[in-house]
Amino acid sequence: MARKPMIAGNWKMYKTAGEGAILVQNLDERVEPYWSRVDVVVCPPFTALKSVSTVIELDRLEIKLAAQNVHWESEGAFTGEVSPRMLVDLRCDYCIVGHSERREMFGETDETVNKKVHALIAAGITPIVCVGESLETRDAGDTERFVREQVRAALDGVDPESAGDIVIAYEPIWAIGTGHTPTPEGANDVCRTIRATVGALFGQPAAIRVRILYGGSAKPENIGLFMPEPDIDGALVGGASLEAASFADMVRTAASFAG
Repeated sequence: MARKPMIAGNWKMYKTAGEGAILVQNLDERVEPYWSRVDVVVCPPFTALKSVSTVIELDRLEIKLAAQNVHWESEGAFTGEVSPRMLVDLRCDYCIVGHSERREMFGETDETVNKKVHALIAAGITPIVCVGESLETRDAGDTERFVREQVRAALDGVDPESAGDIVIAYEPIWAIGTGHTPTPEGANDVCRTIRATVGALFGQPAAIRVRILYGGSAKPENIGLFMPEPDIDGALVGGASLEAASFADMVRTAASFAG
């Protein structure tokens, strides 16, 4: 089964509502020829979701919309949080959960990641689950065990059909924003472990279907090295997604490896 590549741009805390709308319009002009071969996803901050969603709807773009975080409750006294049903109202297709910045800076845990995964699935939104090891874990030679346990915890209790639709992003923490990356073969080894873990939990059909992205200083200069690897299905992109030209270059490269 050929998995359709995905290139997802995590804008983090960049771009106002107006800037986001302009960026997605400029991006569409460059990636339209590749829609059939690559899923293109943008992940604006909460304040820009509405403007970007409106552009996507009115211009009938094939670009998909993702949020960067969510709370697991549908509503309630949770000041500053956003619920799955609010993201549904904004026509979000995906939502990032468990990003290392959320884990490190805001106390997100394996338990809360799992709650968010279940809440998103129930709302009809596909989770993009981030996993990845610290430099200390890598140097200790414990990467694969650590990542395997993160995947198990995040997907605990998910039904096999839903598990195959989830997107998992392998983002080694030591590579995010540093300019340093694992070798393509090393990244694929971890992604293979992720796929095997999904298979052990949910069966081979889910393992074959699940898309696994590489993240961590992914950019136009190196995306062509990662895409040929058999267990890497695309990238979760940070800084390079903030400019339409560089992000489109990555989409173009991914399309060249699409089946």
